Amino acid sequence: MFMLRVLAADKPFYEGECASLVVPTLDGQYGVMAGHCNTILAIVPGTLTFRTPDGGMQAAAVAAGIMKVEGDETLVLVDSALRPDEVDEVRQRRAADEAKEALLQKRSIEEHHAAQARLARALARLSVKSKYGRR
Repeated sequence: MFMLRVLAADKPFYEGECASLVVPTLDGQYGVMAGHCNTILAIVPGTLTFRTPDGGMQAAAVAAGIMKVEGDETLVLVDSALRPDEVDEVRQRRAADEAKEALLQKRSIEEHHAAQARLARALARLSVKSKYGRR
């Protein structure tokens, strides 16, 4: 086990012991277990999952951020983290559609990157909702 703290910009998401953690990165999914080497890496919008000491699996849709592993502590700082039941599917579908439309517009590179980020965030949230949400 190792200590995990997942902090979103607006609230703490999880603080406690953890058996394993998987975060989304530019290179794919990155896993952490107890005894992991010290690491700092960038997190991209996607699905964060971790296993609690009782064997339960927790999932969250996360926005961009960073992760730091140092000793037996892991800190995840992200812009947002939502549990599957916190995701408003209708709102995220609308956000994804609006971002797709913005990507088709001829705009500045900054606006293009912002639309890409909005689309990635909306799609990550929809993915977590469909995969881990209660039916």
